[in-house]
Amino acid sequence: MLHDVDVEFHAGEVHAIIGENGAGKSTLMKILSGYLEPTEGRVLLEGSAVTFASGAEAEDRGVILIHQETNLAPHLTVAANIFLGREYRRGPFLDDRRMTAHARELLAELDTGIDPLARVGDLSVSDRQMVEIAKAMWRGSRVLIMDEPTDVLTDRETAVLFRLIRKLSAAGTAVVFISHKLREVKEIADRVTVLRDGRLITTVAAETVDEDRLATLMVGRELSQMFPERPAEPHPEKLLEVESFSVPGFVDGVSFTLRRGEVLGFAGLVGAGRTELFEGLLGLRPAAGTVTYRGRPVTIRNTRDAARLGIAYVSEDRKGKGLLVNMPMKPNVTLLALERLARPFISDRAEARALRKAVEDFDIRAADPSAPVRSLSGGNQQKVVLGKVMLIDPDVIILDEPTRGIDVGTKRQIYFLIAELSRAGKSLVIISSELPEVMGLSDRIAVLHDGQLSGILARAEFSEDEIMRLATGLKRREEQQVAAA
Repeated sequence: MLHDVDVEFHAGEVHAIIGENGAGKSTLMKILSGYLEPTEGRVLLEGSAVTFASGAEAEDRGVILIHQETNLAPHLTVAANIFLGREYRRGPFLDDRRMTAHARELLAELDTGIDPLARVGDLSVSDRQMVEIAKAMWRGSRVLIMDEPTDVLTDRETAVLFRLIRKLSAAGTAVVFISHKLREVKEIADRVTVLRDGRLITTVAAETVDEDRLATLMVGRELSQMFPERPAEPHPEKLLEVESFSVPGFVDGVSFTLRRGEVLGFAGLVGAGRTELFEGLLGLRPAAGTVTYRGRPVTIRNTRDAARLGIAYVSEDRKGKGLLVNMPMKPNVTLLALERLARPFISDRAEARALRKAVEDFDIRAADPSAPVRSLSGGNQQKVVLGKVMLIDPDVIILDEPTRGIDVGTKRQIYFLIAELSRAGKSLVIISSELPEVMGLSDRIAVLHDGQLSGILARAEFSEDEIMRLATGLKRREEQQVAAA
């Protein structure tokens, strides 16, 4: 919901919109780009009131929205997606050769090696986002709205995108940049507008505020101590041991140990094999190697096997792999625990109790619990996923990009929840592309490079420089050190 929001976007300016999940950012952007109609108020384009009947009509007028969640046809090629609905033609036929050539030029400008003839469904999440950006580039935007565009991008891809944004703004495009990453907001924005609970808090010049001040404006309170303190040492008991584990084409011979009550971080560049390693470990990909759990060898064929052992997994793709987005919260929360809830039949009362507990434990905020979970903010969707996995009371919890697309206040909630679970004796694996996050949460950090383990760092050794040397292959710890860690 939005209430009396007034904001101006100037030609040649990068204007950031920030706020917690549910603050109204996406609602405002959907109104500006023709996907929603306001109940009151006006949208002016170059001084004249406009009403867009659809997103396509807004695009025809030069107002283009790059959605946070990619809006692509997975069964079509990259080139076909870029020109979908606006195809080049040669007479009555599609001019595939011209579209492929133009797509290759657009992708080259983004400094990406994506094949324009590749099927979108086979691409990584970050590559799909680059296709969305390429799709928006050629349509001649007067106002380009980017909703969390860097959420799934590597640092290198983000730097390329920022160069493009500066080029577009220099040419007169008004760029609207929505992000939870306050460091990026400070780097790229000229002005910043803060929304809270659907209302305008302030618009300020980016150079006049620091990240701490922006965070305070977003949540309406001081955020002291973002990360919880870690205890000196986790329990010495080895809960999970992985030896010489390989996932063909992605991971080669990785070994590590997870102790009881430990938070073990996994760092590395996109493509290093972090996600694929754990998908292989959980039977989601073909894999080979030795897995020992609670002192005995185990074979995990799928996530159900893992859940029965007490191992839970939260995917980086919460909408695609973590949630039934068209269903309400209750079946989503109880999905993994149906065997436990069936006595012998699934009780609606038991499901309702489980949902109430998840809402209380994870502070899930939903105006209508019976509405599809796709209507929830990103932070509340992630809390539903956490409620689902914790209902099976796992001893090992694997969290892949646990705070992607989540505002700073909700991030802090999740960070302290992770610490609370660790203190209760749960063991956690945190896969994160945000170095401050993985350093702030972990007891040790395992760094992957090109599918191999470069090293494992103890907490006293943490530094962004050291992690990046290992992640880029500039440095590799001796095998004896890796094994000992």
